Amino acid sequence: MAIWSGRLYLLIFIFLSFSLHAQIETKKKTFISRNPVKIKEDKNTLALYDLYNKGDEKKAYKKAHSILKSGIADNRALARTNLLLAYYFNKRAIIDSSIYYTNQALKFNTVVNDSLKNRLFSLGYNLLAINYKKRGLLNESKKWHLKGIEASQKYNEINLFYTHTHGLAQTYSELGEYSNALKLFKQCLEYKDDNEIILGSYINIGDIYSKLKDYDNASIFYKKGKALSEKTNNNQGRVIVLLGLGENYQLQKKTQEALKMFQEALAIADKSELNQLSIVSRSSIGDTYISLKKYNEAKLIFSEALQKSVHFGLLQNQSSIYDELRKIAILQDDYKSAYSFFEKSALIKDSINNLQKIKEINELEVKYKTAQKQKEIEALKFENEAKKLTLANQEEAIKNMILQEEISKKNNENTILAYQNSSNKKRNEIALLKKDQQFKALEINQQKKIRWFTIIAFLILMIPIIGLLFQYYKRFKVQHLLNIKHAEISSQKIDGILKEQELELIKASISGQDKERQRIAQELHDSIGGNLAAIKLQVNHLNASDFSNIQKISLQLDETYQQVRNLSHTLLPKKFSQNKFLEVLESYLKNISEASKIKISYIPYPKKEINDLDENIQIEVFKIIQELLTNTIKHAKASEVEIQLNYIENILNVLFEDNGIGFETKNHSKGIGFINLENRIKKLNGSFVIDSKLKRGSIFNIEIPIAEPKPKAKIKGIDLKNQLDELKSN
Repeated sequence: MAIWSGRLYLLIFIFLSFSLHAQIETKKKTFISRNPVKIKEDKNTLALYDLYNKGDEKKAYKKAHSILKSGIADNRALARTNLLLAYYFNKRAIIDSSIYYTNQALKFNTVVNDSLKNRLFSLGYNLLAINYKKRGLLNESKKWHLKGIEASQKYNEINLFYTHTHGLAQTYSELGEYSNALKLFKQCLEYKDDNEIILGSYINIGDIYSKLKDYDNASIFYKKGKALSEKTNNNQGRVIVLLGLGENYQLQKKTQEALKMFQEALAIADKSELNQLSIVSRSSIGDTYISLKKYNEAKLIFSEALQKSVHFGLLQNQSSIYDELRKIAILQDDYKSAYSFFEKSALIKDSINNLQKIKEINELEVKYKTAQKQKEIEALKFENEAKKLTLANQEEAIKNMILQEEISKKNNENTILAYQNSSNKKRNEIALLKKDQQFKALEINQQKKIRWFTIIAFLILMIPIIGLLFQYYKRFKVQHLLNIKHAEISSQKIDGILKEQELELIKASISGQDKERQRIAQELHDSIGGNLAAIKLQVNHLNASDFSNIQKISLQLDETYQQVRNLSHTLLPKKFSQNKFLEVLESYLKNISEASKIKISYIPYPKKEINDLDENIQIEVFKIIQELLTNTIKHAKASEVEIQLNYIENILNVLFEDNGIGFETKNHSKGIGFINLENRIKKLNGSFVIDSKLKRGSIFNIEIPIAEPKPKAKIKGIDLKNQLDELKSN
């Protein structure tokens, strides 16, 4: 994690350097193009920035101090010189000095109506935000970035707007407000004129997603950063992106992929002589080897990183590497080496602390000297300003005397004009009052006329409306009487139709009973009677030794018994008058299940209402279920059958389902049983739907509407229900 935070700090530093360079160059070009006359006056400060950008920072620092000592530079030159010193100390992490010089630059930035004034304010705010961020005062950093955004928007400074937006996003990220940070970094991606801002946004978005454990999105943005750094040939960016990708893989425990990224980063860093990134890459590879338990390889790579850290005097890196070597020694049970590495790390940390103390002392000394020199410069400036003010005051006094005389003349002229205007206003007001009175009189007359017209028009309209209403009332009354008579006639007709229907039912019942009697007599005469006669003849001629004839007679008796049994089944519905319908149906299904070894589940609801249905409907439903079971046993090869009987809202629903082989309903040819099923359902005014597929079983959904019981109708004092009951009993 220490290496990772170091990588982030390095990224911020690189981004700041590129951003500073771009801003200074833009500022130079703008200044030269808009102020060609003042180039000679400000030539020294422009030369400072050239030296700084070329890498000769120490020389630029000395010249900047000589300009401040001279006391002859104008406010613009002082502001720009102080800003350069602020960048110088910021790069060296001397925060207090950087903040001091930034405030000085803002103090001297007093040029009126100059776009460079606004740019310098924005750059100063950015420096303050970065310094406070390094100090750990993140809310203070956020404040200065917000001020910078406001200033850059006011003067449409797009580059500075996105610079501050990027910095604010980094502050949000360090505060743990990742949603705000992501939103601003993604906004920075819209700015296509600065590849450094885009690259920094890709890397920071990848880092945030990695922290949020959204490794896929992190990988996407790291790869976008990699593509951009390769396109712009930015080797520093490529190394940082590869380190980010490796860290992301390592968090996912994809150790081999992580190792590959770190090795690729190391190769680029070594080739491009990016020494600090090279050390970070080696340390990352060493951590990966430790996780793979390759301790010797880890020691070797950490040793290389240590040599480079010692060569370039990077004490913090040396301390971290000694800590890693100590960890490896402990894992290898080499406690002597571990103690040695611990001592070396402690010595380096002590030396770092001593150097920091020396640095703090130097910084305080620089601050003291700077403050003293600043006081001297301010004293000289105060004297010059006082002299200028005395001269300016004398000239202004003369000008004021002349202006007062001119003002008194103008005041006299204005009073005369005011009197003239007041008299003209009064005349105009009198004329307007007269015209208003005339207009009001005309309005009153027009209103009176309008009122009379409306009253007359209303009366004219009301007379025919009243006549129409009277006519409508008379017609309504006549129509009401006609409706009453029609209702009486229609009720009489309905009563006649009901009586005719009851008679038709009686006739149909009688004819049905006759047909049933005829069928039963024919069955008894033709099949059972014939069989019994044949058996009688054979019994008369039977010998005791004739065993084969006895077997034939036994078979004929079995056949006759089966015919009698079938005939009894056809007469079974007559049991409904002695037993409840559902009990008879349950008994029948139980017998079928035992005989055919088919598991039959049977669910009726509600039982009472189904048992109370008309007997003719019960008989037909029984025969429908018989037909469906017969077809299932013959053709379906089913092992389970489910039958549901539901009577809801005057609809009797029969749902028959089996788990047999099924059939295709489109190509199915109708047999006699199927036609009988259709006729029975049609006879009850019902409907049914078949849902079947091969190897999926079949479902038969049958719905039968049940008419509500009609009131008893009497013809010539005869109760039709009693007559029907008598016919049934016969």
